[in-house]
Amino acid sequence: MTPRLPKAELPAELQENLIKQFGVVPENLEVMWNSPRAARAVQEFAGEVGAWDAVDATLKSFAHMAVAAQVGCSWCLDIGYFQARNQNLDLTKASQVPCWRESEVFTSLERDVMGYAESMTNTPPTVTDAQYASLLDRLGPVAMAELTAYIAFVNLATRANVATGVRSQGFSDVCEIPLAARPDRSGAASTA
Repeated sequence: MTPRLPKAELPAELQENLIKQFGVVPENLEVMWNSPRAARAVQEFAGEVGAWDAVDATLKSFAHMAVAAQVGCSWCLDIGYFQARNQNLDLTKASQVPCWRESEVFTSLERDVMGYAESMTNTPPTVTDAQYASLLDRLGPVAMAELTAYIAFVNLATRANVATGVRSQGFSDVCEIPLAARPDRSGAASTA
């Protein structure tokens, strides 16, 4: 599918930096660059969010991919798995995030974080007091605040990609383990 918004030309220096980092220019940034102001703001916030460290990188990665799988953002699943590889996270687990409910590789905390990410992503959100309290007990208030804001940001990014028609660019093709497909729960085809 072609993005619904034409790709805009990025500044040469930015293109070069992105190619060094990812091997290609991410299409979602090219699409958002139709408004450089909006694209820069999202990039800056993504940088801030990425620097938060009260939540374990693995938990954030799994939360990101759980949101992406639920929303149907193949670009986010693709880049999330690629980044998990580059952060030396457990690729066996990361590859199973799209089908985390059926997989037996995750800890109780990892499952609860992915469940929380999905509950926040539901429209309307379905987070329960018990669900929140359980995570708060194990993570603490700083990590819980950061995790909540992180998942909210990931929702912004995944939904923007889906709305603009941005699809996977094959970042995860370099990963040794194939990314699992999301189980079909709605009768629609999987987007993973």
